[in-house]
Amino acid sequence: METLRVERADGVVTVTMDRPERKNAINETMWVELWETFEAVARSSEDRVLVVTGAGGAFCSGQDLGGVSDAGDHGLVRMRRVGDVALALHRSPKPTIAKVEGIAAGAGCNLALGCDLIVASEDARFSEIFSRRGLSVDFGGSWVLPRLIGLHRAKELAFFAEIVSAKEAADIGLVNRVVPTAEIDTFVDGWARTLAAGPPLALSMTKTLLNNGLATSMEQAVEDEARCQALNFSTADTVEAVQAFSQKREPNFRGA
Repeated sequence: METLRVERADGVVTVTMDRPERKNAINETMWVELWETFEAVARSSEDRVLVVTGAGGAFCSGQDLGGVSDAGDHGLVRMRRVGDVALALHRSPKPTIAKVEGIAAGAGCNLALGCDLIVASEDARFSEIFSRRGLSVDFGGSWVLPRLIGLHRAKELAFFAEIVSAKEAADIGLVNRVVPTAEIDTFVDGWARTLAAGPPLALSMTKTLLNNGLATSMEQAVEDEARCQALNFSTADTVEAVQAFSQKREPNFRGA
């Protein structure tokens, strides 16, 4: 690929945005390649976990605005393509982890927040930079941000477009963990491998239940839980988990 490096090992797919000279700003080619990669991972029976990161000490500085001046219908087509990438990430049945070092701004910030888990290095910085560029939020930020940190705090970040340190991001619930920069690769690799060794069907159902639970009634949530759990009880993975527990060994989940 032209703008991404995609590496696979033991069920873990690591997608590295690779435009370090632009702090991994997302151009039109990268939008297409991100969508294609997210869709491919979602369809794969071998890929179990998706890790998204950036090259050169930065996560992603946002959308590359160089040459972007289209308005009207053509601009709408462009931005709907951005939304398609956000939806592909959100709808992926696989657990997703953002490994954030350096700056994550604008669409890059919301790309990180769109992942299921966010691990930041101590030097990571986050910004909903849009208003400083005369823009409103995109890449699903209007949906994700208030669900992570509440509506009023989300408005504060979006209105003022200030840079948030890794420590503050952890304090307000924007990220899961902050780890020393020298340790982030090992930490994320440990999380990813643990998830890759887990039960794929159960993890996928859990992700869907939690995502849907934000926008449904309690009655619907418990009905959805019942249906998913009934399916789980009929899988080979559940049988394997019970046998492994009784035999005092680690289970070998196959996603069936």
